[in-house]
Amino acid sequence: MTAERPGETLSIFFPMWNEDTYVERAVDAARVVCDRMVKDGDIEDYQLLIVDDASTDRTPEIADALAASDPRVAVVHHEHNRKLGGSIKTGFATATGDIVLYSDADLPFDMEELPRALHLLRQYDADIVSAYRFDRTGEGYLRAIYTFVYNVLIRWLFNVRMRDINFAFKLCRRRIFEHIELRSEGSFIDAELIVRAQRLGFSVLQFGVDYFPRTLGESTLSSLGVIRTIVREMVELRGELADVQPLPRAD
Repeated sequence: MTAERPGETLSIFFPMWNEDTYVERAVDAARVVCDRMVKDGDIEDYQLLIVDDASTDRTPEIADALAASDPRVAVVHHEHNRKLGGSIKTGFATATGDIVLYSDADLPFDMEELPRALHLLRQYDADIVSAYRFDRTGEGYLRAIYTFVYNVLIRWLFNVRMRDINFAFKLCRRRIFEHIELRSEGSFIDAELIVRAQRLGFSVLQFGVDYFPRTLGESTLSSLGVIRTIVREMVELRGELADVQPLPRAD
């Protein structure tokens, strides 16, 4: 176990497509927690990053206004819609913090969980802290069944034991992306991140959080097109991993 390193910086990024009802709430919630973490000496500084995936509502306008009023807020605009996978790849590539958190704009968890996750990352010298939902029934029983089957399938295909692999809370040390190149364009990217990380020998820690389902807008993660893309990318990754070996351990 290692001592805490308060000199580290933190980035939080939110992939957003037509999230004008959530943009300000997400940024404000993250800012409140991050300001306190800076004051408490948990982090040196922070960045809040909005990845606008070619939104057609007021998301780009609101995001730009937030960035203009706060130098810690940054925005990346996609010229064309790149789906969740493309947005997450942009977020991890653009984030400047030593530690990076990815989450959805609708805040499916209480941002107050972040200090606990950061403590766990440092206390257990983990490379990724991934949250799982204590109770998934708030998203509807059909989605809960999809999630259960998906997690079982990932465990069977990749020997990765995760309770909630697609949940939008991944706290990562940015240095791991010197070795991990994410390729998925769709919702499989959450699983791809964990599968690649564990195959390379990076440590992944799980912890539970209360879940708050989306109350505005509509999720498309259970659509037929999304599921078809997940299956295709899952098969491609399984074939590719045959030649992947763990990284040599540092002395």
